[in-house]
Amino acid sequence: MQPNYIVELTEQNFQQVLENSVTTPVLIHFWAQMSPESTEIIPAIEKLAHEYAGAFTLALLDCEQQQMLAQQFGVRALPTIALFSNGQPVDGIAGPQTEDTIREMLTRHLPSQDEMAFKQALAQIAEGNHAEALLQLKALEATLSDAGAYKLALAECHVETQQYDAADAILATVLMQDQDAQYKALVAKVELHKQAADTPEIRELEKAYEADPSNAEVAYELAVQYSQVSRQEEALEILIGLLRKDLNCANGDAKKTMMDLLAALGQGNEIASRYRRQLYSLLY
Repeated sequence: MQPNYIVELTEQNFQQVLENSVTTPVLIHFWAQMSPESTEIIPAIEKLAHEYAGAFTLALLDCEQQQMLAQQFGVRALPTIALFSNGQPVDGIAGPQTEDTIREMLTRHLPSQDEMAFKQALAQIAEGNHAEALLQLKALEATLSDAGAYKLALAECHVETQQYDAADAILATVLMQDQDAQYKALVAKVELHKQAADTPEIRELEKAYEADPSNAEVAYELAVQYSQVSRQEEALEILIGLLRKDLNCANGDAKKTMMDLLAALGQGNEIASRYRRQLYSLLY
């Protein structure tokens, strides 16, 4: 079954397909069995359509079966490839082509693969899937890391997955011109977290822990308090230290607390992945 971004162009649907180019560009490939060059390139064009995954619609027009339609487009040679946007032709190439020449034409008019992946990540954020979006964004770091919109999206994912220190570090690199309402809202969330995460009870436990790091009872209580105010990384660091010394620490509660924390952070969380590996190395 063909995906919805690859269609056979006919007299019945061509008007609708061209109208759809207002929102999604349409690449029409004019071909016929009598022209081997026009049929041989079809797999390469379909491959490009799959790569772009809906960024453009590929419309295949069989000029032998749809002669009237081919004449309406004024096709004089096969193969011919034409790109339509807003119902109008914006580019085209005639004669035998390679995948690279077609790719070059698409690149002139369509978003890059990274730009499309970034849009997909923003869609995930809009749907509340911040862990999945975070994985997508990290894959784009090499090409988009300097962009303000990318930094803000990454910081939002870190905030929503309770990785506040990482979010704080990213927000510190956002340039003045990118410090919009989203930036201010994220900074406010990080500041609120800092205030809520520094209670008198935690400060007292920190003093006791610093005075006697070997006191497992104090260390475990501090880890629990950290976890309750979303200071997960600090909590996990203490817990893994306790478990390295005694896997049954706090009658098994230390291990259970750590596993609960890892489960709450989820599979896509970088901090959870790091500490999950350390815990598994102790257990297995």
